[in-house]
Amino acid sequence: MTKLLVITVLVALLAFSAESFRMPRQAKEEEVGTLTKISDTVKSYYDSAINTASGYLENIKGLKLEEKAVNLYTDTTTVMSTYAGIAHDQLYHFFYQN
Repeated sequence: MTKLLVITVLVALLAFSAESFRMPRQAKEEEVGTLTKISDTVKSYYDSAINTASGYLENIKGLKLEEKAVNLYTDTTTVMSTYAGIAHDQLYHFFYQN
């Protein structure tokens, strides 16, 4: 009698544990509509454009263009002020000859 009880308990435990190992049903893949395809394509193009622009901005920041532009402006204004001073002196002496 005890053997029958032990076997019944083991079979019951095996049955309960086997139930937890069941594979879940695989849902059918939903068909993707035309609007979903179009919106996914637009989103991928948008993301690609944003990533490309961000990459370009990082490259530009790496080139230190702001510092180069400031240096170019400073050098140009220095040179132009010198030549403007020379031209001013030439015109002054041209019109007011002593």
